[in-house]
Amino acid sequence: MSATKLYILDTNVLLHDPRCLYEFKEQDVCIPMTVLEELDDIKDRKKNVAQEARVVIRAIDDILSTATTPSQIAKGVPITLPGKDRETKLGKLSVFPDHELTVRQGFLPDIKNKDNLIINCALHLQSTTTHREVVLVTKDINMRLKAMGAGLEKVEDYRTDQLVSDIELLPAGHMHLDGTFWEQVTEVNSFQKDGNTYHKVARSLLPNAYVNEYIYDDTKDFAARVTSIDSDEITLIDLNYDRLMQQECWGISPITIFQAFAMQSLVDPEIDLCVINGAAGSGKTLLALACALEMVIEQQRFNKIIVTRSTPPVAEDIGFLPGTEEEKMTPWLSAIHDNLEAMHEGDERPQSSVKYAIEKANIQFKSLNFIRGRSIQDALVIIDEAQNLTPSQLKTIITRCGKGTKMICLGNLAQIDSNYLTALTSGLTYLVERFRGFEGSANIHLEGIFRSRLAEYAEKSL
Repeated sequence: MSATKLYILDTNVLLHDPRCLYEFKEQDVCIPMTVLEELDDIKDRKKNVAQEARVVIRAIDDILSTATTPSQIAKGVPITLPGKDRETKLGKLSVFPDHELTVRQGFLPDIKNKDNLIINCALHLQSTTTHREVVLVTKDINMRLKAMGAGLEKVEDYRTDQLVSDIELLPAGHMHLDGTFWEQVTEVNSFQKDGNTYHKVARSLLPNAYVNEYIYDDTKDFAARVTSIDSDEITLIDLNYDRLMQQECWGISPITIFQAFAMQSLVDPEIDLCVINGAAGSGKTLLALACALEMVIEQQRFNKIIVTRSTPPVAEDIGFLPGTEEEKMTPWLSAIHDNLEAMHEGDERPQSSVKYAIEKANIQFKSLNFIRGRSIQDALVIIDEAQNLTPSQLKTIITRCGKGTKMICLGNLAQIDSNYLTALTSGLTYLVERFRGFEGSANIHLEGIFRSRLAEYAEKSL
């Protein structure tokens, strides 16, 4: 059997990672005609994935443009990396005319079902290409089950962009030290800078620490954040446990040290990207909104707050909803209104206070569809429900950040609504892992649930 394999790609793999064609190294890739038809159908829709579909189509065209005859496309065209690495030779890309296949023994019967057509294509190639292994790659779990049930020997999920093998390995953003921190320190160099106290300690004391990771111990006295790491030393900024717990933004104070870490990272001008993940009811949105209002209205560090989130598939085309863009997005951003009302529930006229906060802070509710191509300046951008975004979608949003803009990503990896994402392949996981150690970003995993005792019990028991 030849060393090269033949990978047949489902549409959802191409949409999940538009660069996946270059990720199979020396192995060959086949795209059924049905997949091209699905991409063609998606590229003109007003959906978040339309951009990914267009990128994929351009990538396929770039590779196949060197072919001069239809037979070359059927046999396979060498895949070359774009740009400077164009000389790097990978496998071959081919297009299979699966629409020419007729139903026969062993095939799935309903050929109007596009998944069945792709599976039948894989079954045909498996039976006719006996000299090498044929592998169907799809992110659709049910399609993988159907393919195996139909007799396909090799069916895989696309995991090339999976950065961690277990969600438990994802960094929490904070490290607890048993006992007393200072009792473990043998040598320290402390100094003052810009009104803050810094400590340089041996790296061997915190060998696994990374930049912007928070450190605390059992004393409820010491708390710090790693600011830089070199070969021998780690520099910590002393945050003081009591001072962290006494923070207040727009009337909201932290309940736990984890919320205190989150608030510190949210208001710190040195941090451009703040990722907060945690269970439902852990306070993610409330803390982000409170700090955002404080920074825009009281401190006047930003001009506006832009709030966006992924919308469920049935609502991706928001054009059917009445009103302006902000009004169309309101049903999907009701969590923001809920938290604004919670912050002002003690006011004499809560609804007036909420309206004042929205107008004074210039809070804008935006659809992800309209963020592409923008350059956002001097703004706080809050991405709610970030766990439902793919890595490429999050990349698109974050690269919109212009001068003076801070990005806040909120999410709960236990509540993924996307059909093709898991906790391991979510863009939120990708973001946390890729930005670990970047001096301009901080990641905080919130522990504990404070919405209600009912919500806490449900999170633990259901």
